Amino acid sequence: MYPPELVAPMKAELADAGFKELITVDDVNAALEMPGTTLVAINSVCGCSAGSMRPGVVASLDNAKTPNQITTAFAGVDGDAVAHIRKFMLPYPPSSPSIALFKDGKIAMMVERHHIEGNTADAIATHLKAAFDEFC
Repeated sequence: MYPPELVAPMKAELADAGFKELITVDDVNAALEMPGTTLVAINSVCGCSAGSMRPGVVASLDNAKTPNQITTAFAGVDGDAVAHIRKFMLPYPPSSPSIALFKDGKIAMMVERHHIEGNTADAIATHLKAAFDEFC
């Protein structure tokens, strides 16, 4: 587990953009029980999260179609929530950072860490916008 003061600015980057934090198993269940589309950004302390995932996922929201709800959980901090949400991300292996789009509680698309590493925030935003246009 990371110290809260270390990750506070990293969590704030998404929370300040309107992402609801999933801290508990109940938070995850409530988010996925809502009808429509739910975006889940698994945040992390790594450089690819700071350099491309967080800016890309925020930029993706500048689109005509967006998910009904946007959420986030932090790997290494929100342990129970991350472990629980990953059960719904199967068959994709656990990775952080990662981004999942759910439709009516079922995984619709996934951006794994290997899709994030080495990509730009713009490339990630473009990929997510295409998914929003298809599923939202």
